[in-house]
Amino acid sequence: MPRTNIQKRFKLRGCAIALGAACMALATQVQAQDKPVELRFGHWLPASHSLSKTGFEPWAKSVEAASQGTIKVTLYPAQQLGKAPDHYDMARDGIADMAWVSPGYQAGRFPAFAAAELPFISGKPGPGSAALDAWYRKYAENEMKGVKLCFAHQHIGTLHSKKPITDPSQIRGMKIRPANGTVASFVTHLGGTNVNVSAPESRDALEKGIADAITFPWDSTISFGVDKAVKFHNDMRLYPATFVWIMNPAWYAKLGPTQKKVIDSHCNTEWAGKVGAAWGDFEDSGQAKLEKSPGHTIVKLTPEQMGAWHKAAQPLYTRWAQDVARAGGNADQILGELKREIETRKAN
Repeated sequence: MPRTNIQKRFKLRGCAIALGAACMALATQVQAQDKPVELRFGHWLPASHSLSKTGFEPWAKSVEAASQGTIKVTLYPAQQLGKAPDHYDMARDGIADMAWVSPGYQAGRFPAFAAAELPFISGKPGPGSAALDAWYRKYAENEMKGVKLCFAHQHIGTLHSKKPITDPSQIRGMKIRPANGTVASFVTHLGGTNVNVSAPESRDALEKGIADAITFPWDSTISFGVDKAVKFHNDMRLYPATFVWIMNPAWYAKLGPTQKKVIDSHCNTEWAGKVGAAWGDFEDSGQAKLEKSPGHTIVKLTPEQMGAWHKAAQPLYTRWAQDVARAGGNADQILGELKREIETRKAN
């Protein structure tokens, strides 16, 4: 081989080695900027709850792996950092770096978000969660200014009671624990009384006779021990219960560039749909478990009875639109956009 060709080959090889070394140096420099940080993640579910196993823990492990261990996620379950309704403010104020929040626990505070709580608006937890997240992101910028949205998701719940209920007129005079503010409005509209206790307090309220029925997802009825107090379960997709994962903005701001990319890649519509499907489908599996449990009855509704429930829910849509208008929002636009996302993702 001519000497000039040999020289060229060595020169190219030297450039490649130098380029590789430069890339490694750059990667090391970027990684060095990512100082180890702890993410304190507060929620109010038991550590053994299905969402812990299908959502919180897998997400935390994925973040830790993607950040090469520079972000350590510490979970604080079972209201360790504060009561269930306080978790939004906990993340905003830095008591938690991140929190799992049910916005419906503070009725009226997030009027646009409440559209996703309307009865019968969606019935599939996975695609419904993706639709909810994709739709709400632009509204979160105004409605949840004090925090940084990670993603939103949902499950589907129904009515569980001490006696069989087939018609909305039977709610009159009953005491019911609602899932959120929208369901509470439904109960009031039908002549019932709301018993406003958090999920961990629900079984106690039912056993003591403080409540006669509860709106809850299927498997949580078992995991929270609610199945010990109620024996009748309605076979209908009554309402979506909606949630957000939110961060303290100051915590996010102190992250290094690579760490921010890791968090951003775990706070998106893809993860919303993933968690929504994993948890929501598990929750729905509780129906079959209850159906096989001695003493439990799944209350099947006829098409006519379902029609009565849908008709009874319509005033809630009107009331929601009025609340949004009072807050300065365009109800037709907000609800129309949500319905289009639900239809596009086949989440009905």
